[in-house]
Amino acid sequence: MSLNSLSQWLHHLENQHYKAIDMGLARVQAVAQAADLLSLNCPVITVGGTNGKGSTVATLTAICCAAGYKVGTYTSPHIIDFNERIAIDNQPVTDELLINAFNAVEAARAASNISLSYFEFTTLAAFWIFKQAKLDIAILEVGLGGRLDAVNIIDADVAVITSIGIDHTDWLGDTREAISVEKAGIFRAHRPAIYGETNPPQPLLDYAAQLQTSLYIKQQQFSFQVQADCWSWQGMNHQYSQLPTPRLAYDNVATAIAAVTLAPLTISQQALANGVKNAQLAGRAEHFLHNHKQIILDVAHNPHGASFFMQQLPASSQKTIAVFAMLADKDIAGTISQCVGKIDQWFVANLDVPRGALAKNIVPLLHVNGMYLGGIYCSVAAAMQAACQSAQAGDRILVFGSFYTVAAAKQWLQTQ
Repeated sequence: MSLNSLSQWLHHLENQHYKAIDMGLARVQAVAQAADLLSLNCPVITVGGTNGKGSTVATLTAICCAAGYKVGTYTSPHIIDFNERIAIDNQPVTDELLINAFNAVEAARAASNISLSYFEFTTLAAFWIFKQAKLDIAILEVGLGGRLDAVNIIDADVAVITSIGIDHTDWLGDTREAISVEKAGIFRAHRPAIYGETNPPQPLLDYAAQLQTSLYIKQQQFSFQVQADCWSWQGMNHQYSQLPTPRLAYDNVATAIAAVTLAPLTISQQALANGVKNAQLAGRAEHFLHNHKQIILDVAHNPHGASFFMQQLPASSQKTIAVFAMLADKDIAGTISQCVGKIDQWFVANLDVPRGALAKNIVPLLHVNGMYLGGIYCSVAAAMQAACQSAQAGDRILVFGSFYTVAAAKQWLQTQ
């Protein structure tokens, strides 16, 4: 097989397995063993959860980099370029390194005669890159669930669950209790775990007790207080005061601090403060100014995420417009319901990807909630164009519903 470019490889990987999502660890573990990738030879923090994973991972990465460690970060999905998923010291890896990793994984896969999904294959490529890099710390974001996610073939030294909401119900279950069992699958016996909310479902608590995992829960084992121009964090025999105001959500930053406190690392208060100050994440409340109109991009794609996005918005006397597109298998009605009273006008677009929802199917859900429709558009780009033309100076445009929505909006903005 002769694949000479990253785009050729990615096209091949998208079509090589019979299922886009194929939950289970047996196949990927077998190939990982053949490629000697079941250990990364460094401490590992694994981050799962329904929402907040990206912000938590970004904060962890920024803190560890500020402390001078060599840090490998694996996230998904990407927004524009695949390389975003695999970073060393906060820099996406090169096409050349990815191609070398793909060749190495393909050799092990072919020798094992095992088919891998796109996510499984690319996860092993990330592990190959990290092992070559001789990292001080690896930070791994779970793609879907936890227990059966390919990332979970690596044993975490610290496991983090940021939040549990209702999402991916076809694979994980349709209650917080059922989903919590899948999320808690990243816990390891006798190793610490963190829960970033105040109300862990009982099955998660039961599983942690069964494994004799030390579970650290927000407002029980760690907490934070926000002051006018700074904030403080305390827990696990540590206290950090006079911390700078973060760009990301306090809850997720506080959860990240809990994780680095429990990791086998030495982090000074100055390094922690610098990491908190510098951590940022594309596609999460990301602000742009376009022709005197504020544009805010957020990858919120479920009710929990939309609720948080709406809560973070400052009050405004100006008009708030939404450019909105989602995947058809997401809870579109629940996501829209979190925006009642927050958005004045909706510009709804088709999402031109295999699972994308048609705008015409979203419109009735807006009407049920008494929302005002600005228009239906064939693409996110067309909706962006119309929304920006409709908006007056000082109005704000919220773009959300999917990673794909944000990616399309960013690409449109780059052309303006």
